[in-house]
Amino acid sequence: MFKRLDRMQIALTIPEHGDANAAAAVQELLGGKFGEMSTLNNYMFQSFAFRQKKKHRPFYDLVASITAEEFGHVELVNNSINLLTRGVTFTGDPDIAPLQNGLNKRNSYQFIATAQTALPGDSMGRAWTGDNVFSSGNLVLDLLHNFFLELGARTHKMRVYEMTDHPTAREMIGYLLVRGGTHALAYAKALEIATGVDVKKMLPVPDLDNSKFDYARPYIDQGLDNILYTWSDYDYQEIKKIWKGTNPENGEPLQVIQGTPKGAPIPDLDDLPEEFAPGIDQDDYERIAKKLMENM
Repeated sequence: MFKRLDRMQIALTIPEHGDANAAAAVQELLGGKFGEMSTLNNYMFQSFAFRQKKKHRPFYDLVASITAEEFGHVELVNNSINLLTRGVTFTGDPDIAPLQNGLNKRNSYQFIATAQTALPGDSMGRAWTGDNVFSSGNLVLDLLHNFFLELGARTHKMRVYEMTDHPTAREMIGYLLVRGGTHALAYAKALEIATGVDVKKMLPVPDLDNSKFDYARPYIDQGLDNILYTWSDYDYQEIKKIWKGTNPENGEPLQVIQGTPKGAPIPDLDDLPEEFAPGIDQDDYERIAKKLMENM
């Protein structure tokens, strides 16, 4: 089962004005082949299909706990995209075309289908597909795939970072670069235990450490590149049998924290009358509030 917290993994800057074309590029980090929807569903289906959980518990615990973190990554990228469309359109009479600015943006579907919020698709508007899920049933093969998936995701994040200088996008990417590097190392350590092959010698791929990115450094300073969370109050503790020793990139001790990070508030999106979203005016609000208070 999954337990949901009404928090986001990190705080994001709420911009006065977004950048809808940057939002279109960031969509790749959500619904692309190497996006967060892919990492989530790869690890989730592998954890559901995992055989001999008791016998191979540390590996199962690793995949299962990272699955839970990936849910939060999907949420984080979604909210970044939502904020990147802030202030793009304006309120007005329908005949003055208040959504006219959407005509000049790369992803016009975002203005038509989702009231300027994230889409379950990639940077070219293609819908995410379950064809991106790899769950072979072979432990070593799945771990190797996950290692590759994290490296592909890291590459795409670095490229999108270099495409936009919008602070909201870069805050999100800086954080995910650090956490993605942690996951890549975790899968490398799991592969070494399972096979004896030291694939962590390949890291980092691409050969550029996260400290080169200004927006990643605050999360490195917090030590988030050395921490794995269990994402559970009681379970998945055996990741300690894999996540131990020191981080080969910085020599710092690796740490498992039972539970979740503190998190930050989720942005409360403004209404967009020009998108009829949420479509509740002041009279509707007062009527609904009165109804909710009845028989309390």
